Amino acid sequence: MRTLGIGVIGMGWMGQVHSRSYGMVSQRFPDSGLAAKLVICSDNVAERANQARKLLGFEAATSDWRAVIEHPRVQIVNIATPNNLHVEIVNAAAAAGKHIFCEKPVGRTPWETAEIESIARRAGVLTFVGFNYRWAPLVIHARKLISQGKLGELTQYRGRFFSMYGSNPYGLLTWRFDKDVAGYGVLGDIMAHVTDMALYLAGPIKRLASNEHTFIPERPTPIPGKGTHYSMGAPGDPTGPVSNEDYVGALVEFANGARGSFEASRTIYGPKNQFGFEVNGTEGAMNWDFERMNELQLYLPGDDGLRDGYLRLLGGDKYPYHGNFNPGEGSGIGYEDMKVIEAYQFLKSVADGAQASPGFGDALAVAEVHAAMIRSWQSGAWEDVRQIDCA
Repeated sequence: MRTLGIGVIGMGWMGQVHSRSYGMVSQRFPDSGLAAKLVICSDNVAERANQARKLLGFEAATSDWRAVIEHPRVQIVNIATPNNLHVEIVNAAAAAGKHIFCEKPVGRTPWETAEIESIARRAGVLTFVGFNYRWAPLVIHARKLISQGKLGELTQYRGRFFSMYGSNPYGLLTWRFDKDVAGYGVLGDIMAHVTDMALYLAGPIKRLASNEHTFIPERPTPIPGKGTHYSMGAPGDPTGPVSNEDYVGALVEFANGARGSFEASRTIYGPKNQFGFEVNGTEGAMNWDFERMNELQLYLPGDDGLRDGYLRLLGGDKYPYHGNFNPGEGSGIGYEDMKVIEAYQFLKSVADGAQASPGFGDALAVAEVHAAMIRSWQSGAWEDVRQIDCA
């Protein structure tokens, strides 16, 4: 059994999800020979760090993230902090030769993401990014069907992430709504998933035209250290300005000639957490929605026309990794199961000593698309996707 030492920085909801996921790898992938040891966690709120130590089984807790990196038995540094800390933490972890998992969007801006990718690449450490929706078993199956040419040549792709977490105007002005801390708003937070999924399924993007908007310009201010981006204020509470965008949309042209559209919104009213895609080709089509993550709608009518309609595929153990969680057909898996698959993939990458995907290079590819979106907001025109040079 190869056991890798884990240090987690940032013990909010996502840091706890990551911690649980590492702990489940040896149970869900018993034949892998891999296990994780939760060595030390940190959070700037000492109470939260100590609670995580007790709840999740870390050997130690601290309010100083540097202690995580300096710990001699930590081989992997897992970053689940607000975005403004990523550069400094990655720089320190890379200098110490520690492998790095970082939640998307990695940097607050596309250019900061490029800087972080360069730091890790020059240090020669292995990296991984939380583009966890790639690991839904039916998404993996969808990519296989596309790569096998089952849909023919791709002609259209539509990606979206509609979330209601910011739809209530009394939702607190937490760090995600603060450009100094988060960087861009939905561009980094949820459009990052839309863009990564499109690159994963349909390939590179050639050019695009984009727009953005902030629908709720002020929100109640939170008590420091309290609440999440799901927490609510009340009428009469003091408010502050939202400094990044609630909505991003784009028309896109892929390098393979396919056309499509992307949308992301945190203030939409109706969809709860609708992350999905629709893909059309010359011989077939498919669509998937995270709100029904254990279903894939597949259209492969064949030449005789007798199956001319969408087929609903149900998740089951014939699809990748599903059987590690639930045997048989129709027994669904959930969000944290995808994070366990993600943790397994990164542990395997480190054990093998080989960079796997999605790493910081994949985050940079997303950032280059987003840089073109930002240029399009400013120019009001179509913009080419081009390399961000940060050697």
